[in-house]
Amino acid sequence: MTIKPTPTNKEHEVRSDFFLVSKTDLKGRITYCNPPFMQIAGFSEKDLLTKPHNIVRHPDMPRVIFKLLWDKIQKKQEVFAYVKNLSSDGGFYWVYANVTASLDESGNIVGYYSVRRKANHKAIEIIKPLYEKLLSLERSGGMETSERFLNQTLQEKGVSYDEFANNLQRL
Repeated sequence: MTIKPTPTNKEHEVRSDFFLVSKTDLKGRITYCNPPFMQIAGFSEKDLLTKPHNIVRHPDMPRVIFKLLWDKIQKKQEVFAYVKNLSSDGGFYWVYANVTASLDESGNIVGYYSVRRKANHKAIEIIKPLYEKLLSLERSGGMETSERFLNQTLQEKGVSYDEFANNLQRL
């Protein structure tokens, strides 16, 4: 059994030529992970396969971002999101993730597929305070409060979260 590490302040830099790929089943258990994903996460394939994908979820990530992600992919819509992940040594790494549902020939969801790449540093400087605020709201008022704030912020900007994230990645 793999034990979730204690977070540290050690940042791991995702190489710009890396695409971190993973696939999960319907319950979010890892069924595939490529070598760059294993390298940055610091886990072996044995440590990752069949484990819940949240093994790399960093506690600094607001739950509302994962709610948004799950709401979209369960509707067979792709989502783009900034994610701070946890490495096996307690360090962290930021990625710009694209997550989609994997469909069978009849159009039924059979799992989920994620391709992550290096996040734009300028984008992360904008995302960090937003995520800190969302996390603070979740702690004090629950995820509903965090979700209201996120929706209000996006509405004020006149964009969806995907548009917001994509625009930041292009900075």
